[in-house]
Amino acid sequence: MSATLLLLQLIVILGTARACGWLLRHLGQPAVVGEMAAGLMLGPMVMGALFPHWHAQLFAPHALAGLQALATVGLVLFMFVVGLELRSHQGMRSLIQSAGAVGVLSVAVPLVLGVAISPLLYPGLVPAGVGYWPFAGFMAAALSITAFPVMARILKDRGQTHTSYGQLSMGAAAVADMFAWILLAVVVAWTGSSEGTGGLLKTVGGVLAMLVLLRLVVKPLFAWLLRRHAPDGELSASMMASLMLGLLGTALFSEWVGLHAVFGAFLFGAILPRDERLLIPLAQRVEPMSIAVLMPLFFALAGLGTTPDAFVSGSLGLCLLIIFVAALGKIAGGAAGARLSGHGWRDSVATGSLMNARGLMELIVMKIGLDAGLIGPQLFTMLLVMALVTTAMTSPMLSLVQGRRAPAAAPPQGEAGNAGNARPDRASRGAS
Repeated sequence: MSATLLLLQLIVILGTARACGWLLRHLGQPAVVGEMAAGLMLGPMVMGALFPHWHAQLFAPHALAGLQALATVGLVLFMFVVGLELRSHQGMRSLIQSAGAVGVLSVAVPLVLGVAISPLLYPGLVPAGVGYWPFAGFMAAALSITAFPVMARILKDRGQTHTSYGQLSMGAAAVADMFAWILLAVVVAWTGSSEGTGGLLKTVGGVLAMLVLLRLVVKPLFAWLLRRHAPDGELSASMMASLMLGLLGTALFSEWVGLHAVFGAFLFGAILPRDERLLIPLAQRVEPMSIAVLMPLFFALAGLGTTPDAFVSGSLGLCLLIIFVAALGKIAGGAAGARLSGHGWRDSVATGSLMNARGLMELIVMKIGLDAGLIGPQLFTMLLVMALVTTAMTSPMLSLVQGRRAPAAAPPQGEAGNAGNARPDRASRGAS
């Protein structure tokens, strides 16, 4: 592929993403919803239908290798920051504990519903050779995910970051995503068992070895390096290079043992020291390139993987069923968990609505499922539409339940209150 074509692809993708993000932001949506929609517009359903000849030349399958490589790097960097920020505050543990009921139920209800609708999806939408239970497990994980960055951005834009249901939802999202990622990792490892006992042992043994190495070798090594070479949080070029080497090495090892590279990237971010002086300079250097430049390429490739077949005859009904079940599971599960925790009905429904935001995290889950061969283009398209719809409905539902004006802020609760106050401003950048 020529450099000219790659540069033209980048201009078209980034220009479309910025324009759609700007438009959706002015319609009251997080910019990430517009960027996800831009991926659909650049795919076969819009651009491919309106300008088939130009689309075929610009995004020919043999000309996508460069975009795929850059998108993978962006995905690894993004998941690294997600892992880093998840444990960046000492008070996050208290916040997560208080949100346990919401997090567990907002996973359990979609999980059950995902398994329940799998018999309807499995016969016609699953690639040949995929077993029923690995597929059902994937659907359970896909419907259980919540996008913390999008949620934080919605709360910040509405001035509701410090409300009781805002802090409850952020803690619950961390719990929900922890369970959903573990389930997804199990499903991917299970799929690897199709290579026989050797493949399964390689995946399970590799994951255990990676966890041991990260805990006993990588974590102390980087803690020592950071104390010695960045005691004040100022990262030199050599220290930054060391961090990137550790990140890429962990992602590569995760890919080699049969999991997706994002698992390794997330774990590497999670094991680094919890230090604001480390988080802020890392975020300033990594996030802008990852979010503004590289992630739109991931959205575009997701859009190129869609197919109009998802909206013909019975397929349209299945797509609507997925959207309905996904929204019902998250809203009902989150609201029930908040209600059981002693919150009023209004705050409980607001919590459930926030848990329904899936955004970029859902696209990552879908990509993992597509790469693992668990789903095909038709179901991939349906899940992409579901991610867009459930994310876009969050802000209108909050307006319906709570109004545009934020209710009184939750009183400080020690560490948990501090964590809720400090974290969203940075995490929300992931949604912008």
